Amino acid sequence: MLLEKIKTPGLSHLSYLVGSGGQAAVIDPRRDCDIYIEKARAEGLAITHIFETHRNEDLVSGAAVLADMTGAKVLHGPNADGEVVYAQTTCEGDSYRVGQLEFRVLETPGHTFDHLAYALFDTEYPEKAVGVFTGDALFVGDVGRTDFYPDRKREVAGLLYDSLRKICDLGDQAIIYPAHGAGSVCGSGMADREFSSVGHERHNNPRLQIEDREAFIDFKVGENHYQPPYFRLMERLNLEGGSPAPRVIEPKPMSLQELGECGADHLIDIREPLAYASGHLPGSINLPVGMIPAFAGWFIGEGESVALIASSQGQLNTAMEHLVRIALDNVLGGYVGVVPAAAAGKNMRSIPMVDTETVERRLTGEHNEWTLLDVRDADERAAAAIDGSEHIYVGELPKRWQDLDPARGYTLMCASGMRATVAAGWLDAHGFDNVDVYLGSMGAWKAAQN
Repeated sequence: MLLEKIKTPGLSHLSYLVGSGGQAAVIDPRRDCDIYIEKARAEGLAITHIFETHRNEDLVSGAAVLADMTGAKVLHGPNADGEVVYAQTTCEGDSYRVGQLEFRVLETPGHTFDHLAYALFDTEYPEKAVGVFTGDALFVGDVGRTDFYPDRKREVAGLLYDSLRKICDLGDQAIIYPAHGAGSVCGSGMADREFSSVGHERHNNPRLQIEDREAFIDFKVGENHYQPPYFRLMERLNLEGGSPAPRVIEPKPMSLQELGECGADHLIDIREPLAYASGHLPGSINLPVGMIPAFAGWFIGEGESVALIASSQGQLNTAMEHLVRIALDNVLGGYVGVVPAAAAGKNMRSIPMVDTETVERRLTGEHNEWTLLDVRDADERAAAAIDGSEHIYVGELPKRWQDLDPARGYTLMCASGMRATVAAGWLDAHGFDNVDVYLGSMGAWKAAQN
């Protein structure tokens, strides 16, 4: 038997290859899905089933592509807010054999209406479930978000409460296999650990400690979540079936001249924030490669073209992988060599970094034309904020930057300075000449108060 977790970095997406008796199933495959076939063939397994726990909001499903490649049937839950054209509908009580293993379907709505969990049984030891693929209903240390139906928010929160009890009824012995781990936008309190059991979660998961249904609903309704615009693209593609990933996931190399003439909608500098702040090409914004999965969908629209600027080919390749998985892959090419560009006399821009003393002086002095702009999320700001600061979440800048005054000075802050540099880069690229970044941001502010 084989049960292998396949993690997608950045998105913290977890998919699974499960095999027995020459057959294999894949649960929640990603778009670049050759990896499942390679691993299955290496074990002498043929992929016969593809199980989707729900219509994902944060990545393109590879189910349709993998089905075309293998002939496997795709199973998806009912009530998907549209027709999942590449899948068969499966419902509570259905079961599927894969060699010695049996997958039993549980309808577990709440995160989405179409959500399913798949309880895994060993038919040689059939008394209780060995494990359960919980999708985005139950995570290690958290449960799924319920904000995708704002007009029915209490209803869906109640459905999730009921679904979690159904999963717990499988027994404490069942190992849980969620669709996401820590760092995913699908939950906010996940543990770094990616292994757990129903029993451990029942005793330790803070959300499962809320035993009263109405109290659970109140808690979920009170959560703050953000929905980047690309979620709508994911919703559509995961009904229609996404196209295959590009065969070569490496951007075309660009010269400096080609970069300047390519006409891309966005020049995205994927270097680290301090490197970008020290010197960057005019008009470029900063999205460090590790932040692309969480933030690219806020700044890049469907179909918009992108040119990447990096410090190495490896950075370019990793960035392209991230973009392919969220279908924002209209990448015209990549350029490596900001320092050589500066040495060749290319005009460069920079963003200053300021310290706590400077921020304090500006807050207490007469700086009527200056604003300390906090770009953290609402929960972070509710927990601790600097008096006198204003707030715009970093992801909302592409819509709200025009509410700001280019003639004012802005110091951008977040928790450490990473997101603040992204925000400052956006303003810098859109005509704001007097911006800087509070280096260390809230972390430095708290340290100075102690």
